Amino acid sequence: MVCLGNICRSPLAEGILQHKADAAGLSWTIDSAGTNGYHTGEAPHRLSQKVAAMNGIDISKQCARQFTAADFHQFDKIYALAGDVLADIRHITRRDFDPAKADLLMNELYPGKNMDVPDPWYGTEPGYHDVFAMINAACDKIIERYGTQHSTAKAS
Repeated sequence: MVCLGNICRSPLAEGILQHKADAAGLSWTIDSAGTNGYHTGEAPHRLSQKVAAMNGIDISKQCARQFTAADFHQFDKIYALAGDVLADIRHITRRDFDPAKADLLMNELYPGKNMDVPDPWYGTEPGYHDVFAMINAACDKIIERYGTQHSTAKAS
């Protein structure tokens, strides 16, 4: 799960998908990262933590890190939360980029629509709830789609 700073959207996505995978008995390793590196070492945004906790998910122990080309080899699937992030991933991975391995998260729900999960950073709490709902629905689709195929997988 990859966004720009790894403090708002991608920590929520990591927490939501890991929670769902665990509940489904799947031995998946979910991680998140940011492409810009501005928040490396920071905890998720307080509103991301609050909204996750309100939904029974603790993301408070996550720590922001920067996406690297090595992530493309370590994980089975890479989900970008927005088109600019996918472009950054393509730039970071260069020749190693595999379009079959990386996609926009919302394409799980709306194939080919290339929809972004909006960045709630500049908004108020309701935006974080909206983002949670979008990511939650996409993660349900991921569990439905891949849960029976891969009992052990890695996603970033």
